Amino acid sequence: MFEDLLPNSVRARYRDAPLLEDRLRYLTHCAEAGNRDCTLRKIACCQLHLTRLLDLPPKQRVSLDRIEDAARAWAQPGGRRSQRPATQEARKRFVAHAVRWLRYANWLEEPSVRQHAYARQLAEFVAWMRVERGWAVETMRGCRATVDHFLWRLDAEGITLAALRITHIDQEILRYRARGCNRVSVRDYAERLRSFLRYAEQQGWCSAGLASGILPSRTHPGEAIPQGLERDEVVRLLASSEGDRPADIRDRAVLLLSTYGLRASEVGGLQLDDLDWQQETLRVRCPKPGRTQLYPLAPSVGQALLRYLCEARPRRPERTLFWTLQAPLRRLTTVAISQIVHSRLDRLGVTGKRRGAHALRHATAQHLLDQGLSLKQVGDYLGHRSVRSTSVYAKVRLASLREVADIDLEGLA
Repeated sequence: MFEDLLPNSVRARYRDAPLLEDRLRYLTHCAEAGNRDCTLRKIACCQLHLTRLLDLPPKQRVSLDRIEDAARAWAQPGGRRSQRPATQEARKRFVAHAVRWLRYANWLEEPSVRQHAYARQLAEFVAWMRVERGWAVETMRGCRATVDHFLWRLDAEGITLAALRITHIDQEILRYRARGCNRVSVRDYAERLRSFLRYAEQQGWCSAGLASGILPSRTHPGEAIPQGLERDEVVRLLASSEGDRPADIRDRAVLLLSTYGLRASEVGGLQLDDLDWQQETLRVRCPKPGRTQLYPLAPSVGQALLRYLCEARPRRPERTLFWTLQAPLRRLTTVAISQIVHSRLDRLGVTGKRRGAHALRHATAQHLLDQGLSLKQVGDYLGHRSVRSTSVYAKVRLASLREVADIDLEGLA
């Protein structure tokens, strides 16, 4: 592979240097991860310098300090066949390439990661959520983060689970609320702690009755009006992706699918097999209701998807539809999809509203209601279990409110 990758002046040195098979194995791994040729050349040159500056393969693992020392020697005039010192940015890239290669080869001395005293209990709780309860991945991730934060606080204050009291829990919830979180966030935080403490009580890690003593914040469904996007803002958002860059081509397909009212997790979970070009349908797995739904594939969406597949999608053997465009290539996550929407709305100057991927789901629901569809029809389209989930959008149907305002109440007053 390196025969066409490296210039003639470097090719022979690369072939004759030690650890050729190890270096080629890592270069192949980087190529499969989607790195471009220019990046592969930099990695290959970094490997050559490291074999000269470090004693590889090491009798003991290479520490980060030794890599930094090698980078400083490399950055000096003459250290890399240049009479000028390397820039700070170039030295950071050299260290990054070195760390990734040595980690891949299992030669890196990983820095020790400090853990709190309840790492084992947390791991058991996560396994219980996955195996016994079968919770969704996103639900487990959120619950784990909350419990991990709580256990770090206990460890920092020297409080053991056995000595835990309800006053400690109340203080932590108050501390969380003081960060400016709204009542829904505080309620979710308390409910996650209550789930963990119920499990901890069953395992005998803490006193009985703590979980039942946690009273989540009272919330009132529908108390706030959703701050979704206006229709013209959605149109401007879609227009921002009418470019020829690979990112624009991919983002346009993602945004058009999001205007179907799909959740970000549903867009990220799409597979190539979910596109039925003959029947012109799109199959979507909805993890929240736990079912699969078919949508008609609109011509504009089909054209955007086809262009993405032909011009922008990385050549990957996996069947996942949407991928990142920079190495290492990974499937597009829920967070990444929301970031696409958020960053584009930022550039358009749209502020003061929800600006993640869910904002497009809100806008779709509002548009369908404005077109005269019933709450039940919109709820079925969005995959809601209950019409209560859809009723929140009825509060902002200004056209309907104006109709009520125009009713002649003369004679009733």
